[in-house]
Amino acid sequence: MAERHVLGISGGKDSAALAIYMRDHHPELNIDYFFTDTGEELPEVHEFLGKLEGYLGKPIARLNPGRDFRFWLRQYNNFLPSPQTRWCTRMLKLKPFEEWVRPWLAAGDIVTSYVAIRSDEDYREGYSAKAANLFVKMPFREFGIDKAAVIDILENSGVGYPKYYEWRSRSGCTFCFFQQKIEWVRLRERHPEAYEAAKDLEKDALQHGSPFTWSKGESLSDMEQPERVANIKAEYETRRARMRERIPVNPLRPVRACPEDIDDIYDIDEGNGSCAICHK
Repeated sequence: MAERHVLGISGGKDSAALAIYMRDHHPELNIDYFFTDTGEELPEVHEFLGKLEGYLGKPIARLNPGRDFRFWLRQYNNFLPSPQTRWCTRMLKLKPFEEWVRPWLAAGDIVTSYVAIRSDEDYREGYSAKAANLFVKMPFREFGIDKAAVIDILENSGVGYPKYYEWRSRSGCTFCFFQQKIEWVRLRERHPEAYEAAKDLEKDALQHGSPFTWSKGESLSDMEQPERVANIKAEYETRRARMRERIPVNPLRPVRACPEDIDDIYDIDEGNGSCAICHK
């Protein structure tokens, strides 16, 4: 029987900061870092993982689900995943992790999984352990590390942020349904081939009777129309200005944030149950 420590990297800022924090504050722990690759990740995510590996001084294991998104889409009758039916999280994220740790758990090893849920995220819940010898710890919540402290960790380490924060707030698949409409618009501008692939998946799903589109109430074909793109951008700028007016000024701690997060526009809907496995 052995003790094992694992930490999942999503490609986002919080899990990266936790990996850095654990390396710096708990060098005595031999932590196995892992990333569950759906095959539909942004290229910026893979680039950032390489940079993070350099700081950690050890590889991040890539867990492959074996069967890709399109396979599971067929298994779910071509119904796109949605906030109500997150089969992509179950089959492409959670299942590979559970299969990875299963031999250790079966052998009686004690496995501790570290999850990057911050102290200022009371509404979030972590992964619920399904085995008596699998334990979940949330160091950021335990030690009072909030969003500002996460930013400090990333900047002070020199690792910084994934490049997708220049235009997008979340990690995860290119066609994640938790994206806001402005992020879909920017995906089309930055990675038009990924937008087209998502659009094709959506068309096929709708033809098979799927009740969902990637973005609630609007297809990607409709969203890419020039007039609609202009409206989405205008609405975003209006919301951003409104949010900035609401941000209280703390003279003792100047506002510092990562590139796109600076105006907290995406925090409007952070309480919507978005996936801690994919986005943290």
